[in-house]
Amino acid sequence: MPVDLLKLDNLLIELEPFKAKLVAVSKTKPISDLLEVYNHKHRFFGENYVQELVAKKEALPNDIEWHFIGHLQSNKVKFIAPFVNLIQGVESWNLVQEINRQALKLNSVIDILLQIHIAKEDSKFGFNESELVEAVRQLQQTPLTGIRVRGLMGMASFTDDVTQIRKEFKNLRKLFDTTLLSLNPFYRNDFSILSMGMTSDYKIALEEGSTLIRIGSALFGERD
Repeated sequence: MPVDLLKLDNLLIELEPFKAKLVAVSKTKPISDLLEVYNHKHRFFGENYVQELVAKKEALPNDIEWHFIGHLQSNKVKFIAPFVNLIQGVESWNLVQEINRQALKLNSVIDILLQIHIAKEDSKFGFNESELVEAVRQLQQTPLTGIRVRGLMGMASFTDDVTQIRKEFKNLRKLFDTTLLSLNPFYRNDFSILSMGMTSDYKIALEEGSTLIRIGSALFGERD
């Protein structure tokens, strides 16, 4: 299936009233597909696998903003730390600490989103509400200078039940708002991203306050 550039244009127009950003998720797709989107003046790309992200980073222009959005193992952080712009799926306190360690080795700061478990499926990852509160408490008690917490990320249940999806996104938005209020100025100024919504549910996510959607199959077709 060819890359749907018209769909990309229409999505970007659709996002304008919400002041939201689109990350093109190109997992398993060839470099040529990404170049089509890049040459269409889009610069925000996301990948789910470390090896694939590293390979595409090396093959593509340097002005791309790369997001890692998959399940990230601690021992692989070092491979993307030198260049990744945003790690979206930071799902545990141990992973927060490892990203901080790798950033400090590079004398840099890595932007992250804390992933919240909002779905019914146990297979999805993320902090629960009490773990999020504790993580925020620890961050404010002992700041980690190698990371910048930019916001929250979540994935809704894989279901056709629109009411369920909306409820999960609504709950994540509430968590985002209460977390923002609990932050001291050091963290609050940077906390502005709510990443929720994919090809199947982005319209609901936007209505519930998403500032960043992750779109793959609508642009690139189904995964190989």
